[in-house]
Amino acid sequence: MDVVPDDEVEAVEAVDGVHLTQGAAGENASIQRFYIEPGAEVPVHDHPHEQVGTVTQGTLTFVVDDEDVPVHAGDTFAIPGDEPHGAVNRGDVPVEGFDVFSPARPNPDWGE
Repeated sequence: MDVVPDDEVEAVEAVDGVHLTQGAAGENASIQRFYIEPGAEVPVHDHPHEQVGTVTQGTLTFVVDDEDVPVHAGDTFAIPGDEPHGAVNRGDVPVEGFDVFSPARPNPDWGE
């Protein structure tokens, strides 16, 4: 069993106002925490990993096929691998939550 203590990992600012913290990674899945400042946007992108997650604070609006899909605190979501998607925090409070990726995505290149 691997444990990643919260105080031993640092957030990376992947894009302006979008902070991602890599957590534990197994053979088949990995987890990251996200913190998205008000007004910050994750550009449309895709990756081969299936992505499931939950929003724990605020509302994160995903953009999929030019459609806005709001995900509120307490909601969960699933994004198939290779599906183009983006996200924006249109609220007045930071959005926080967790993403799980399968297969594992333990060391993503945030610049890509």
